Amino acid sequence: MDGRRYSFLLVALALVFISMGASLAQGQGKAGNNKKAPYDAASTHYEVLKPSKKGQEKFLCLARGACNGKHLTCPSQCPERKPKKNKKNKGCFVDCSSKCEVTCKWRKPHCNGYGSLCYDPRFVGGDGIMFYFHGAKGGNFAIVSDDNLQINAHFIGTRPQGRTRDYTWVQALAVMFDRHTLVLAAKRVSQWDDSFDALIVRWDGEEVNVPTDGEAEWRAMGSDEREVVIERTDKANGVKVTVAGLVELNMKVRAIGEEENKVHNYQLPAKDAFAHLETQFKFTNLTDLVEGVLGKTYQPDYISPVKRGVPMPMMGGEDKYQTPSLYSPLCKACKFKGQVDFASI
Repeated sequence: MDGRRYSFLLVALALVFISMGASLAQGQGKAGNNKKAPYDAASTHYEVLKPSKKGQEKFLCLARGACNGKHLTCPSQCPERKPKKNKKNKGCFVDCSSKCEVTCKWRKPHCNGYGSLCYDPRFVGGDGIMFYFHGAKGGNFAIVSDDNLQINAHFIGTRPQGRTRDYTWVQALAVMFDRHTLVLAAKRVSQWDDSFDALIVRWDGEEVNVPTDGEAEWRAMGSDEREVVIERTDKANGVKVTVAGLVELNMKVRAIGEEENKVHNYQLPAKDAFAHLETQFKFTNLTDLVEGVLGKTYQPDYISPVKRGVPMPMMGGEDKYQTPSLYSPLCKACKFKGQVDFASI
C-alpha cells in the first residue's frame, strides 16, 4: 500500500471515530444518559428546578423539538403543579412540546368537556355532542378501539322494581396498549368517605401504590420505551394518567350520595355506595377509523345519530361494542392490533 492511500485510510478511520464520539456525546445528559424515548410525553419531559423567591415552580424542558433547553416558570395565579388545596386552586400545567408554555387548569375531569365519561354514564364525544350509553349491569364495553389503543369499561348497576332497564355506572377501565394493561377501578364501599382512597391501580396484573407524598406519582417504562405516569391530583380518589403518545386521563372516584339517590329514584341497595369513575380523556394519534362507544366520535367524518334537543339522547351499539371481559380487546367492531399478555393479568 503506497503512502498516499495509507494516509487516506487513516483520515477515513479518524472521521468514523469522531462521528461515533459525537453520537455518544449527544446521548449523555446531566444524569449520564439523556436518551430520548420514541414516545416523548412532552408534558412530562422536564427537569424541576429550584422555585422562584415568590414560590413559583420553574422547569427546564427536555422534550425534543424547539422547546428543548428552554426554561418555563409557573404564573403567579397557579404557582404549583400540585397545589395542596386541589379543589380550590388550579394547578400549573407544563407543556414542553411545540407550544412551550405553562397554563393554569383544574386538576380534575371536566364532565361537560370533550372526551368526558361521567354520571350514569353520560358522554361528551370528540364532536362535542352529549349522549348517554347505558350498556348493561355487569357488562364490559369497548370505549375506544384503535390500532394501538383499546380502552374497555366495566359497568355496575341496579334495576329498581318496575323499571325496564338498568341504572349503570362505570366502575373500572382497562387501558390496553403494546403488550400492557393498565387497570383503574373503584373499590366497592358501603359508605362513602372522601378521605378514604377507593382507587385501585393495577399494572399488568400487579396492584401498584401511587405515593401520596413527595412528587405523589408512579412511573413505569413500557414496551418501546413508552412512559406511563400516574400522578395524584388530590389526597385521595383523584389521578392524572399519561400513556406517552397515546392518551391522557383525568379521573376521580365518587359515589352516589343520599340526596342524589332520592332525586333520581335510583333505589340503591343498602351497604353499597356505588363508587364509580368520572373520567375525561385526551387522545393522541388516533387513526381516522377509530372505533368504540366514545372513540368513533373522533372519526373525521362522523355524524352523530343521537336525537338532539332531548334531555337524554341515547346512543345504541351494545351489540357492537360488548367484550367478553374487561381485559378482552375483542368485539364486533373492535380493531386493536396490540398483543395483550393475558398471562400477566
